[in-house]
Amino acid sequence: MKIGIIGTGSVATKNYLPVLAAHDDVSLCYYNRTRAKASACAEQFGGQVVDTIPDLIAWSPDSVFVLTNEQSRADVLRELLPLGPQRVFCEKPLIATAGQAAVSEEDFNTARYLMQIADEHHVTMAMIFNYRFFLQVQRALKLRDERNLGELQQVSAITHYACWSHVIDLMLHFAGDIHEVSALEGRDSHHGADMEARDLTAALNFTNGATGTLLGSAAIDFDFDLFELTMIHERGRIRLHDLDGDLDIMDTTSGTRETLRLPPDKNRWGQYDASFAASINAYLDTVRHDQSPPIPGIAGLHELQVEAALRRSVREKRPVILDQEFPLNPNEAA
Repeated sequence: MKIGIIGTGSVATKNYLPVLAAHDDVSLCYYNRTRAKASACAEQFGGQVVDTIPDLIAWSPDSVFVLTNEQSRADVLRELLPLGPQRVFCEKPLIATAGQAAVSEEDFNTARYLMQIADEHHVTMAMIFNYRFFLQVQRALKLRDERNLGELQQVSAITHYACWSHVIDLMLHFAGDIHEVSALEGRDSHHGADMEARDLTAALNFTNGATGTLLGSAAIDFDFDLFELTMIHERGRIRLHDLDGDLDIMDTTSGTRETLRLPPDKNRWGQYDASFAASINAYLDTVRHDQSPPIPGIAGLHELQVEAALRRSVREKRPVILDQEFPLNPNEAA
């Protein structure tokens, strides 16, 4: 199996290449704007280096992993997708030209256009969204179904902007599509020099009738839980904490309340790394067997749709209906 790599920065070298290189049936080929960085990866993890994206496609990869930062990902996809690679696997968020804490409406429009280009060239798009592969997230989904907690009534999330796109994706994963948002901005918040943004608070209405709230900030200290996500059902409640942290579940039918913890040898950053490995390995299995990816590229567009609606709501001080103002199909756009 031949895997092309575009972007050989710290995310690639820390979270992707060690996993990919551990597979005996995977061959790697790298492209990076700075060739020396790509060459260093080839020396450490094996594989070869090319000078251009067309050269990478000429190598006939089974999939191309786009691991550049979100600010430059649109430019890469504009060049890559018309070349018709079979499959493309993207880091998250799909596009964020001003950084992950400042997704714009234009980012959504660009991503929607690029997804259309992918469809025209029969490219199968996929996303990482590795939080879906946390053990506690998967356990929560299983317990929700096993315990028959009933219809979802309310969703509530508090998150650091470092987890922002992941938490929005988890809300969609657990609760389905969001119909309408109404958002307000608060004070400036920051976590070091690498992330500054205004706090954001939103009220949500889901397509299935559930309501919700979403709070984002860059001010949450990294020593504390980076996010909390609560789902209230007819007959119970599920709450997720942090990077594979505690899972709280209340079941009113049985009158029980439990806190489920991972073994003490598990730590948040170890679980974070493990979620990357689980997501990548699951994706590789679908490539081997010519199956649909575990998380399709449209999930990345769904997440940007929510962000674009939030920004418009803040700017225009009104509720925004997502499918009317930010349809996923460009042919439905006003």
